[in-house]
Amino acid sequence: MGKQLTPIQSLNGTIKVPGDKSISHRAVMFGSIAEGKTTINGFLTGEDCLSTISCFKKLGVNIEQDNEQVTVNGKGISGLKPPTEDLYVGNSGTTIRLMLGILANTPFTSVLTGDESIAKRPMNRVTQPLKQMGAEIEGNESGNKVPLQVKGGKTKGFHYHSPIASAQVKSAIILAGLKGDGTTSVTEPLKSRDHTERMLEAFGAKVECEGLTVSIHGGQELKGTHIEVPGDISSAAFFLVAGAIVPNSTITLQKVGLNPTRTGILDVLNQMGAEISYQNMNDEVSEPFGDLVIKTSSLKGTVIKGDLIPRLIDEIPIIALAATQAEGQTIIQDAQELRVKETDRIETVVNELKKMGADIEATEDGMIINGQTMLKGAPVQSHGDHRIGMMLSIASCIAEGETTLSNSEAIAVSYPTFYNQLERLSN
Repeated sequence: MGKQLTPIQSLNGTIKVPGDKSISHRAVMFGSIAEGKTTINGFLTGEDCLSTISCFKKLGVNIEQDNEQVTVNGKGISGLKPPTEDLYVGNSGTTIRLMLGILANTPFTSVLTGDESIAKRPMNRVTQPLKQMGAEIEGNESGNKVPLQVKGGKTKGFHYHSPIASAQVKSAIILAGLKGDGTTSVTEPLKSRDHTERMLEAFGAKVECEGLTVSIHGGQELKGTHIEVPGDISSAAFFLVAGAIVPNSTITLQKVGLNPTRTGILDVLNQMGAEISYQNMNDEVSEPFGDLVIKTSSLKGTVIKGDLIPRLIDEIPIIALAATQAEGQTIIQDAQELRVKETDRIETVVNELKKMGADIEATEDGMIINGQTMLKGAPVQSHGDHRIGMMLSIASCIAEGETTLSNSEAIAVSYPTFYNQLERLSN
């Protein structure tokens, strides 16, 4: 039985979206390998981030959680203990890929596993460069698929030219280099999100960033600190688009993270003519944030490609929905990375929106959407992908008739309060 969703007349009010997933993951990870206590405020309590806590508890780290408040009692990377069972990451690609970098320098062997989605996702983009640094990693398809066995040791610094702009790849290599010998650096074709660089500096590490290259000198120690987690802009994106396309709407989203490597969604909505305003901006912290106000808008089609793509890769499903309501054509290019997410998000977005009547076609590296289409309610499927589930839920708000969403529970991975907040705004 799927979740029954019906059209909504308007969305009005103020909400605070859950804490940023990327920052929540890293705060727990870096706190676990730091010396001393780390306190985290605004932690995302979604399943992905809880998987990260679970893994580090299995590595002997004392972590206390009271809803969005988390205390990590770190003893340094040398204080990690050999796990007595597999480290299960659930659905979290961030957890498994960043942990590979951390575990590369531990004096014991660990086994990383995950759910059905993780079992399909490629890991050689991380395991291959880590092997070049001296890590011993074995797994299915020569270390490309889980389960992955990591025999820790001592990595050696090297320079890696990444073929893709990926914060997960960059972070795994930099984390391996943190305790390795010599200097480790990564050069990307385009700049990916920089949460790792910012947070390592907050924990006392020295990270050098020059153009598209990030470098770290090995042998550095992290010191426990306090981390304020702003709202996740990837979660806010669903309500930004909802506010723009649902009639007679005004939504205020409080304390949303505005890291420049993540704000591509705002650039695109501005290009499309959305009415967005900014309030209570704070850029004096390592992760800037502010309040966003979105109103019902007349959108126009646009072209999304190039160095904009890494800054909004997770928001493309909801951007595709916005494009169905925009005047003219929207073209998304250079987004082939979507094919190796929780699902093949290009095919999934196209197929599910077509069920609702959208004029949308897949291309090898993106999609073409012809806009201002009246959507109709239909049986649709999240395919276990939280972002697809939320996108289709927002689509149901403007669709004619009833929509039935299968596997709606996948949304809890990143946004456990999604439906509660949607209902509150609609009353």
